[in-house]
Amino acid sequence: MIRKAYHIDVDCVQVSKEGCQVCGDAFLSRKIKAEDRTVVALSDGLGSGIKANVLATLTASMAVNFTLQKQPIERTAKIIMSTLPVDKQRQISYATFTIADIETGGEARIIEFDNPPWLLFRQGKKIEMPKTELVIDWNDQRKRKMLLSQFALQLDDRIVIPSDGVTQSGIGSVNMPFGYGEEGLIEWVEKTLAEDPRISAHELARLVVKKSCTNDVYKPKDDISCAVLHFRKPRRMLICSGPPYDEAKDKVLAEMASSFQGKKVICGGTTSKVVARELNLDIDVGLDLDESGLPPASRMEGFDLVTEGILTIGKLAELLEKQTNSQITGSGPAVEILKMLMDSDVIHLVVGTKINVAHQDPSLPVELEIRRNVMRKVARLLEEKFLKEVHLQFI
Repeated sequence: MIRKAYHIDVDCVQVSKEGCQVCGDAFLSRKIKAEDRTVVALSDGLGSGIKANVLATLTASMAVNFTLQKQPIERTAKIIMSTLPVDKQRQISYATFTIADIETGGEARIIEFDNPPWLLFRQGKKIEMPKTELVIDWNDQRKRKMLLSQFALQLDDRIVIPSDGVTQSGIGSVNMPFGYGEEGLIEWVEKTLAEDPRISAHELARLVVKKSCTNDVYKPKDDISCAVLHFRKPRRMLICSGPPYDEAKDKVLAEMASSFQGKKVICGGTTSKVVARELNLDIDVGLDLDESGLPPASRMEGFDLVTEGILTIGKLAELLEKQTNSQITGSGPAVEILKMLMDSDVIHLVVGTKINVAHQDPSLPVELEIRRNVMRKVARLLEEKFLKEVHLQFI
């Protein structure tokens, strides 16, 4: 299969209703590498707290799993609706949902049921897409209506999927007696995109949620969620760690690093010396210590960062295990690499297999694993937790 030269950047930021420890909204995303598809679902459970979260999670899980199996959208909706009970007094479903199924070629299918409308921004402006109404008939003669959209994305399109905690934020206030509303959200997103056209999916979602919390005077009256999908050219990153097994390949490694288009990081003192020697470059050794406890980073022309090797990538693997979203805190070389990774889409890991005798000392802590094992772990975490496209190469 020929892979498309586009990437779908996905993230969702959520804040729970004031006084609730659990968010009543649920967001799930899955990437199918073999089919070049990304499926996301945002569901809003009725009410708030744990009960709402259970219902929303159940809905989002069914929505994603059935969509991944390429079940007809009507069948998926029927199963979800027949599974979820209906509130007897208000005659509304116990959960609402929006499902987006997008291929890296740009083909998009989005279905929404009782959630606020999803929004498409093209060249920084909101544009309308045709929606087809689907009516689901039930044995008790009740009918449920959903909206289905099928269209082709263009480069740098953004899809914003809010929960009603966003559109209804600020409701009852002097400035927004009927809430922020769809128009308020559209105007604010357009302004944000004009100020920063390269803004990431995470950052845009974070700012939407922050604005909604501000509307509620930092006391959210409902669970607030915002998912953002950005259809863009992939941002690439290269991490080289370890010298090649065969010294004859030192030049190959250096040329690979020199010609790479994207962010470039070298992890390892010996590795940096090999590249510097082959490319006739100088290394500006760093002396500034920080709270991370890792050796300070160095600089080399043409590279974004040069760090120590096994300790730094070991710390990076630890950070990736703990990281739950794209919001990063802390300092140090490993944190700097993590920030670059979160802002990248396609990541190339080039691992030298020359044995460092110092790392084989049995008296060293168990955390100091062989470099190639740590890099395999980093690759797995990036793929499974953060939906990154990772290419691992041993040299």
